Amino acid sequence: MRAIMVAVLAMTTSAAIADDVEDAHRLAVAGRDSYWNCLAREYSREENKGLLGQDFASLVASVCASERQNFRVTLVDYLSLQFPGTDAGAHMTTANNAIASAQKEIVTTFIKHKVAPK
Repeated sequence: MRAIMVAVLAMTTSAAIADDVEDAHRLAVAGRDSYWNCLAREYSREENKGLLGQDFASLVASVCASERQNFRVTLVDYLSLQFPGTDAGAHMTTANNAIASAQKEIVTTFIKHKVAPK
């Protein structure tokens, strides 16, 4: 009887952890989408269209601060639940790399769009 209770408790705990991981994943994806949407708004602002690539890169690095921080926090939370044995610093590095990648992607697209023949 005790073995059955332990097994049921283990399954319940496992299901709860899986739910926590899924919730954290959903929040990280929502954070990512919110950050990308903010970057896209900056990309499409009329007043930014005349910027040089370097100036746009500086702008992108400074805008969307709350969205960027939310993405960072939710991604680190998710990674911490998904990979609990990994050093927290590694999760922060992964989150920062994801942010840098998003910024690089939007700047690269901006620059390519500016030099594309009209």
